[in-house]
Order: sequence, then C-alpha cells, then structure tokens
Amino acid sequence: MTDRRGPLVRVDFEATLIEWRGPAPFVFAPIADHHYGEIAHAARQASYGWGVVPVAAVIGTTRFTTSLFPRDGGYLLPVKVAVQRAERIGPGARVSARIEIG
Repeated sequence: MTDRRGPLVRVDFEATLIEWRGPAPFVFAPIADHHYGEIAHAARQASYGWGVVPVAAVIGTTRFTTSLFPRDGGYLLPVKVAVQRAERIGPGARVSARIEIG
C-alpha cells in the first residue's frame, strides 16, 4: 500500500476574472494554457467524470473547494460568490490563485 501525502499537483497562477452568462451569471478565473498538461495528467486520477476536476483553491486569504471546468482546451476555476465577497473581487479583477488537485 502506498501512502501518498500532499496533492497530485499544485498550480499557482494569475488571472483576470471573467463573467460567464448563463441561467445565472458566473465568475471564473481562466487558467493559463501552459498549465493544461499538468492539470490534465492529475485529472485522470482525480476527475469524477464529464471532464470536471475537483480542486481545493485559494484566492487571497480565502480557501474553498470547487471543480474546474474544461473549456476550449483549457480550464476555468469557478469563483464562488462567498469568495468574491470575502476578497472584494469581481469580473475584471486581477487575482493570484492556487489550486491543488487530489
């Protein structure tokens, strides 16, 4: 039995938040394309289907859990309303973020 400690992958990135309109507006942090390979590799072990990848994320001092969405050959990190309020951010804001998979 292997005792694995820590996440499969940790990615630090900066992004400008975007708004995605649908039935309700959603805010996402697009993850730079050059992180795709390491995320996709970890996703093979961590994904529960449909290409979504469960992650622990940090923006500012706020830690939260969510799932990455695949989009146009990359990934989007959904930024919950509670995180937006706590960090006083919204569409157009530039953020530093960290995600951990696994």
